[in-house]
Amino acid sequence: MSQVIDFLTPRMVGARFAEHAIPLELLKDLAVLEEMIIEVAKWCYLQDHPERKRSPKGFTDGVALKLSGVGEGSAVPHLSLVVEQTQLFPPQAQTYFEQARTHLIDAINAAEHDEPITQHLPDSLLAYFDRFGRSLRDGEAIELAPQSIDRKARLTKATRRKLVLASSQVQELTEEVTLRGSIPEADQGKMTFELQVINGPRVVAPIAGQHLPTVMDAFNGYKQGARVLLQGIGRYNRYDRLQSLETIEHLSLLDVNDIAARLEELKSLRHGWLDGKKGFAPDKAGLDWLAEAFQRNYPDELTPPYLYPTAEGGVQAEWSVNGWEISLEIDLDQHQGQWHALEMANDQEQEKTLNLNEPSDWQWLAAEITGRTGGEA
Repeated sequence: MSQVIDFLTPRMVGARFAEHAIPLELLKDLAVLEEMIIEVAKWCYLQDHPERKRSPKGFTDGVALKLSGVGEGSAVPHLSLVVEQTQLFPPQAQTYFEQARTHLIDAINAAEHDEPITQHLPDSLLAYFDRFGRSLRDGEAIELAPQSIDRKARLTKATRRKLVLASSQVQELTEEVTLRGSIPEADQGKMTFELQVINGPRVVAPIAGQHLPTVMDAFNGYKQGARVLLQGIGRYNRYDRLQSLETIEHLSLLDVNDIAARLEELKSLRHGWLDGKKGFAPDKAGLDWLAEAFQRNYPDELTPPYLYPTAEGGVQAEWSVNGWEISLEIDLDQHQGQWHALEMANDQEQEKTLNLNEPSDWQWLAAEITGRTGGEA
């Protein structure tokens, strides 16, 4: 016979959860939460029984944290503690699982409010936060006590980092990463390769069998400028420096003129890049905005432009298509683009100012490029 106990109803906050759905990658975090609750419950028991070195036999037998539903609003998973009433399971054990929940919430609240964290959880258990919450992105949170007015126990990327590094036993932490770079070295014997991150370090990564052809294509094309897009788990030190790649989930070759990779390159420019005195460096936040704007609005099937820095600190996009020379001079501060198209055969010109925060202006740009490449405008 089993007992089902309403245990936690965390609230997922962020754009990805607006449709009352939970991305599958977040389920990995909930699986770690189960491991963590069980280990914290054991710790709570030993705190009450200092004469013992381990929890009693059967303490965690038949105990599971299960997803029993998803509530309205931002995704709210209903997590139940399911306890199989075995002969070995101590009746008082349920109390320690409830205490574990309280300690977990209090530790997250302490991190959020810059209070001592190890008053609520010991060093060894804080290491679980290296995997719990790793799937969160900027602007997202898991509220473990959403019903509270001012202490909702918000686990974010920032509070997770505080919790992991509060442990003296942790020297590194892991993060989900999306990186662009080249592959100068590959070792098929060790099944590893080195990724030279654009504007970043050179790090070692494992080769999974399904990624070997892509790794070798990028390695063989290294001198010709071949680059890859990598998504996986990176390992960072306490100073937020990437040390290595733990796992690779997705790996693909990039287009020669990949827009995001080129904009990442431009971040390395410094003032005076043009001749030692002239040439303002593009604003890094502006380059991030532009990369996101292209990603969101520029159709994949269109020819990507060549991108160049301008002396004024902007970016110029250029296309050469069917006798037309087209340029878009982009102001990274105003989010505007000055469009200029010149038909070389008869000097016919077209000019237009685009608001690059407006999807309709991007649609106009895409239609113009499509029409000149022979597609349907």
